[in-house]
Amino acid sequence: MGSAPEAAPRSSTHRNPLVRWLDERFGWEDLLAPLRHKTVPVHKLSYWYFLGGITLFLFIIQVLTGILLLLYYRASANEAFESVQYIMTQVQFGWLVRSIHSWSANLMIFTAFAHMFSVLFLRAYTKPRELTWLTGMVLLFLALGFGFSGYLLPWNTLAFFATKVGTEIPGQIPVIGKPLLIFLRGGEEVTGATLTRFFGFHVALLPGITTLLIAAHILLIQRLGMSVPPSQEAAWKALPPSKREMPFFPNFFARELMAWYIALGVLGLLAALYPWELGSKADPFVPAPAGIRPEWYFVFMFQTLKLIPAKVGPIDGELLGILGFGVVGLIWVLLPFLGGDRYGRRQVFIRGLGVFALAYMLGMTVYGYLAK
Repeated sequence: MGSAPEAAPRSSTHRNPLVRWLDERFGWEDLLAPLRHKTVPVHKLSYWYFLGGITLFLFIIQVLTGILLLLYYRASANEAFESVQYIMTQVQFGWLVRSIHSWSANLMIFTAFAHMFSVLFLRAYTKPRELTWLTGMVLLFLALGFGFSGYLLPWNTLAFFATKVGTEIPGQIPVIGKPLLIFLRGGEEVTGATLTRFFGFHVALLPGITTLLIAAHILLIQRLGMSVPPSQEAAWKALPPSKREMPFFPNFFARELMAWYIALGVLGLLAALYPWELGSKADPFVPAPAGIRPEWYFVFMFQTLKLIPAKVGPIDGELLGILGFGVVGLIWVLLPFLGGDRYGRRQVFIRGLGVFALAYMLGMTVYGYLAK
């Protein structure tokens, strides 16, 4: 049998010899072609489109700074605190890298929540973008998982007891609660095994799943495009066709880069002026500090559980609260399938539900920090 004919070399017309040489071998002009044809709607609310890109940018910062921290971090109960202390005091600019990593994690979760609510209020989750909403919600949950798992890694007192409280909450779920608690902790109590397990979640499992979902999320956005909010459709359609959209590359991409630059400036300012504290090393044998609470993005749930009576009839109050949050979370994820079309009456109810949820989360968070 004769051998298959050799593929003809790809020709490129790019002026730069190096770019032409690389293009002939990788064909990146073909890869970039969809981006060159992609457009973005132009209207008064177009600036909300930047939130998704800013969240992605902060995730990239997380990955880069996390890799730098891994060069010195030791994931064991005997060495974790000392290794972070060494990073902050002995490694050149180590304190800044850790501070950037911690602040970018909090900003990423903040922008992810802001992006979620903007999608809800602009009704960008309705048909045919149901899967875009679903992948985005899973990414938000993964971001919370990053925050929860990474919080324990410095092995300080606050993180230790906050993790102990946090892992006790899913332990209240009937039937699966006890096995789930043991799975998270690696045993009955929060120990060095918990630290090692959370380290594995934080640097291997969660990043891998998140990377795949980000790729799927971006592909869905590329395939379906960005929606125009119903409140802007009439004014948008009244524009000449040439002014309704802008090319994604380079027009919108250049604006996105400016948004990233602003986010980087805010991040650098926070990291330099308010360095992330380390605290004292965790000691399982000392009592928990007074007023212990989780990170800010869990405070609204934590404070709600504290306000529920110990018993609501025959049902344990904390269990009722956990199940309530689970049901609400499931309904929230399934909103695209419950709201009908983007112009129906149910959309008004969902918008009101979103306003209530946002107000409740903000109110309970503030109350949680003010309450003693």
